[in-house]
Amino acid sequence: MLLTPWPLHLLERRHPGLPLAVLGEHDRRVLYVNDAASAAGVGVGFRESAALSRCPELHAEVMIGPDAKVAWGELLETLYDRYSDRVEGKAQGVAFLNGSLPAAREIAAALHAQVGVAESLEVAHLAALKVGPGEMRELRAEEEKTYLPFSSTGHLHVLGLTRDHVERLLFLGVRGLADLMKWSATQRQAFLGVDIGKRVNRFLKGERTTAVSRYTPLATIDERLAFDGTLMEPGEMAAALDDIVPPLYAELRGRTAAYLTVHADTLGGRLSHTRKLKWPIQASGIQRLILYDLLEQEALKIGVDALTVSLSGLQQPSRQIGLWPGPGELDAVREVLERFPSALVRVEWRNPHALTTDQQYVWVDWLSGAERSRPMDPRPAPEETTPVRSSSIPVPLFEASD
Repeated sequence: MLLTPWPLHLLERRHPGLPLAVLGEHDRRVLYVNDAASAAGVGVGFRESAALSRCPELHAEVMIGPDAKVAWGELLETLYDRYSDRVEGKAQGVAFLNGSLPAAREIAAALHAQVGVAESLEVAHLAALKVGPGEMRELRAEEEKTYLPFSSTGHLHVLGLTRDHVERLLFLGVRGLADLMKWSATQRQAFLGVDIGKRVNRFLKGERTTAVSRYTPLATIDERLAFDGTLMEPGEMAAALDDIVPPLYAELRGRTAAYLTVHADTLGGRLSHTRKLKWPIQASGIQRLILYDLLEQEALKIGVDALTVSLSGLQQPSRQIGLWPGPGELDAVREVLERFPSALVRVEWRNPHALTTDQQYVWVDWLSGAERSRPMDPRPAPEETTPVRSSSIPVPLFEASD
């Protein structure tokens, strides 16, 4: 199943029927445009101001951050709940799952996706690239030998080819997989590199990836509250958050969350925003972020009828306590010291505010605590010794001549 580019598809789901453009997160240049924006003269690489000057009705938004990642995870959850327990979606916009033909047709129609059905992941991906949005193509095993040679060079990224490989092949006049099949295995491996060349050679010999990994559902916490009346004031929303955030925070039970998602149901539709959280997480901080997101999305100006708050990416925090974390830490130290008694040292602070390092701290032996010398330590001055005379009889400095 293909929904590429995923940020643009997500934006089209939220704002159907409008000319749309996806902007870069830092430079705010246009990354993707839909057909309506392209017909109005907006192209990839335009600055936001230039794109709006070409098309004043253009809706431009940044959709390549946590919003796109969380929405992709929600879509995989939907596929897992409705169709199959084996769902794989490592790259946003490309998903593989085990299912029937009726399920494939339903997915293509419901999600307006490009769907390919085959016995292997690579062939299904190539088949999906040949159809349009909302269409499905089934490719049987006996049809692969006839169909695969017609795969264009631009679709060979399915086999691991990079953009540079595709450009170089097009420069050499390689139009598709049929031309690449005329090369020898050694030529393909020398041109594409060892790893990618071996993968292409194995694919042409008939080796395919047929297994779809089992999907692991994401751990999320949701809290929803529908209001009796429409909320339009920040003070009213802050009072409502006092009822939503405490049970949501209590459900964490000491865990950390990677993303905070806020869905506001308004008269104009649902407004959503996702942000990445920083550790440590506090209930007051979550409440401030929710209120800030609602103000940033201007949801309160429209009026909020219901609010849904989600925490996703839950994990149990851990801390590394030393070089050898865990119960075996002392055993590892003991084993090292038994073999190399002078291998480990510790630092002993003397005066952290001193101007020279030799006065700030010293290295001491791990076992005895004796001070260890360092290469940059100043050498001690030699001790002054008093010359010892052999007798107390004075010796003349000059001898008299005869």
